[in-house]
Amino acid sequence: MPCPCGNTADLDDCCLPFIRGDAAPETAEQLMRSRYTAYTIQEIDYILSTHDPAVDEDVDRDATEQWAKDSEWLGLEIVSTEAGGAGDDTGRVEFIARYRLQGAEAKHHENSNFRRHDGRWVYVDGTMVRPKPVVRDAPKVGRNEPCPCGSGKKFKRCCGAAA
Repeated sequence: MPCPCGNTADLDDCCLPFIRGDAAPETAEQLMRSRYTAYTIQEIDYILSTHDPAVDEDVDRDATEQWAKDSEWLGLEIVSTEAGGAGDDTGRVEFIARYRLQGAEAKHHENSNFRRHDGRWVYVDGTMVRPKPVVRDAPKVGRNEPCPCGSGKKFKRCCGAAA
């Protein structure tokens, strides 16, 4: 079975050794990928065990477990990484996790912070990435200007009436 984290390796050779405790992630990205995989196979103990002990009281096990069970996980995209390598003590991973919940597709886009604790990588916290604002590529049409649809009416009496 291919690994849900998006790597080309099989689950048994990719994230499962981390989740089972047979190996430890060497990078923050490996931890991020294995945590995503743990959500997909509902290994909540692994998700909780890879939280920074300094913040693990903020974790709601029941809510985490419910989200993992209720979601159909559709894929993980690593957007960027900053530090978090084998020789680093901290790192950041920006990712997008896509899932379906109650029939609606959604995405969780986050910048996650990681650090080493007792020699192993742990998840510290994350901030949601907000969509970039829409920027107009044309000037705004004034209410009293001719409607750009070509009707000959003022914008406010035509296409702008619904706005």
